[in-house]
Amino acid sequence: MENYTYNSFILQVEGFKIRKDLTYPTAAFFLVSYVIIMVFNMGILVVIVLDSNLHQPMYLLLCSLSVSDMIGGTHILPRVIADVLRPPSERLIGYYECVVQAFTTQFYGATSHTLLMIMAFDRYVAICDPLHYAAVMNNRMVVKLTLLAWGVAFVLVSVLLGLTIRLNRCRTLIMNHYCDNASLFKLSCESVFINNVYGLTFTVVLLTSSMGSIVLTYAKIAAVCLTAKNKSLNSKAVKTCSTHLVVYLVMLISGFFVIIMHRFPHYAEYRKLASVLFVIFPGCLNPIIYGVQSKEIRKFLFDMFRSTKCSPSYQK
Repeated sequence: MENYTYNSFILQVEGFKIRKDLTYPTAAFFLVSYVIIMVFNMGILVVIVLDSNLHQPMYLLLCSLSVSDMIGGTHILPRVIADVLRPPSERLIGYYECVVQAFTTQFYGATSHTLLMIMAFDRYVAICDPLHYAAVMNNRMVVKLTLLAWGVAFVLVSVLLGLTIRLNRCRTLIMNHYCDNASLFKLSCESVFINNVYGLTFTVVLLTSSMGSIVLTYAKIAAVCLTAKNKSLNSKAVKTCSTHLVVYLVMLISGFFVIIMHRFPHYAEYRKLASVLFVIFPGCLNPIIYGVQSKEIRKFLFDMFRSTKCSPSYQK
């Protein structure tokens, strides 16, 4: 019977298995989350573009993170919302569309790590070598680091998906609520040993370099703060580093929860929910965390709302 589905270009997505009475609340939750992700991150981008005081390396890197979060939300949530509202038999997707979604899924995860690694380097230079910060983190360097973050992720994920595309398929059911690399290569009846080896290596290298750079960077920042015994320096370090660290931990904890849930197949629905929350939590929280912590962003928003509030009285 499997010969009839050999290399089929129409795939079926398993999606969420939820009760009928929870269909609309679930779809509404995902829709509200998506709106929040897009509005908050677009708001951060607009504020940074409009306020010349925010044209600094840290905020330009934050722009890249916001773009990454919007990509992460857009490539998953609209499709998930539509599938929640459809009966299982109508949750169909084209093979090439599935490949694009799988690529974007892995690309989003990899880019989030590389961008946060570069943001950690930016904080390290700002605190540990403030006199040379302007020379080191100039516009050219910021562009190079940003291109490096996106470029490394693109190359690594391209190889990952390339190894999957080469496989012949004998199944048509995506055992997930959206397409990712693992769901795609599980459609094959061929050996996926190379895919597993590269996928594991890819994950270990990315997580090790990410966590290693964060630990090393913050250890050096802590050492400088303890040695200097400068209250102003320590206050600056706590202010800027705590924001970055919270954002990183939100992403890391969400990702680890998804990985752990893969080890418990009988909790498949919880794993599916966790993988969506991996996109929702960072996408919603990152702009809030940076917006609340940044004095410059708060000042811009306060001035904007104050001028908007005062404008009617001038017209009178």
